[in-house]
Amino acid sequence: MAGPAMTVTPYWQLTFDADGDVNPAERDRLLTEAGPRGVRDLILFSHGWNNDRTRATALYRAFFAPFPHLAPKAKLGYVGVVWPSMRFCDEPVPDFPHLTVRQGVGLDDGTRRALLETFPGQAHAVERIAALLEQRPPGDAALAEFGELVGQLVDAVPERCAADLPEEETPALLTEPVDQVCEEFAQALHELGGVREFSLPNPWDGAKEVLRQAAYYAMKRRAGTVGERGLGPLLGKLAASAPGVRVHLVGHSFGGRLVSFALSGLAPGVRAVKSVTLLQGAFSHYAFAAEGALAGRHGRVDGPVVCCHSSHDLALGTMYPLASRMAGDARGAVGEVLGAKWGAMGFDGVKSVAGTRELSLAEALRGPLPVSGCVNVDAAAVVRRGGPPAGAHSDIVHPELARVVLGAGRIPQG
Repeated sequence: MAGPAMTVTPYWQLTFDADGDVNPAERDRLLTEAGPRGVRDLILFSHGWNNDRTRATALYRAFFAPFPHLAPKAKLGYVGVVWPSMRFCDEPVPDFPHLTVRQGVGLDDGTRRALLETFPGQAHAVERIAALLEQRPPGDAALAEFGELVGQLVDAVPERCAADLPEEETPALLTEPVDQVCEEFAQALHELGGVREFSLPNPWDGAKEVLRQAAYYAMKRRAGTVGERGLGPLLGKLAASAPGVRVHLVGHSFGGRLVSFALSGLAPGVRAVKSVTLLQGAFSHYAFAAEGALAGRHGRVDGPVVCCHSSHDLALGTMYPLASRMAGDARGAVGEVLGAKWGAMGFDGVKSVAGTRELSLAEALRGPLPVSGCVNVDAAAVVRRGGPPAGAHSDIVHPELARVVLGAGRIPQG
């Protein structure tokens, strides 16, 4: 059951493709074994910015490790979701420094391979993008070509689920002149790095970040598809095959969007999901609001939806609003208005949902957590490590956050 790379047992892995289809052998193993193994509480975790089984398993190994010690009397089972997303290899991951390569203006070999795997059939576009980032040719024509190629990659991932908000269909990242977009990202990167300039930065300084955010935009769409079309229906099958199992969904980054959209894919009447914990969720903080794609979906959870957020998350506090805003909105560095409109819940929590509770991490750990509704937990006390451009976005391997998951699921600790 638990391979040599895993720290807990029983452990199952579920692998989904880009259309939400699950590996049938892995699915059947979970459906047939969860009940007989005596699992009472099943913790199911979806990664965000990872692109292969090895990286995802490393995260699950580290995050799950404290659970048997924190809840020794609980009958726990564990699931790790693997889905086809990607991570730029120069993005620092605090707990896994060996997975980070030195940052540079071009694409490292690992990121190039990840782009080729994530966007099949786009080898020419990827190689040409890599050449342009390396050469940084002067003039508007090269930047325009770069922008067209980035848009081509995004178009290669079809939209199969709703956007977080109706107007998010076409973000400014993909519609405004690419030289202006690159300048904005270059300025943001310089400010995050403590650089103050009185002249416009070289647009090529922001080009790699434009590619990163465009790729992540495509992956955000894919996460919704996998959740709604893949994980949601599977949870219904699990409820039928093992009705005594209580499911607790956990998602990091786009994995938070994946497990949240799984609520849309639940069959009517399925009440097996007892809690949802979102760790630095990389989707709109209005997604559960009345105008959002997940309006009312938190009511399908027989327990709370807990959103852990941190002001130290630079990826969501600065880059996400720039990438998500619409053409014609306020330009330049991210301010309060831009961040408020296009912000992510992993930076400042769930917004515009009546009855949402606001807790510090200390308050959440003292408990008990609310038994229903949305709950924002300010996790900045532990989610704080990491340099630009992502900041603390991936700083999630902490026993305190494991305790939040247990508290959300009303799983006895100690």
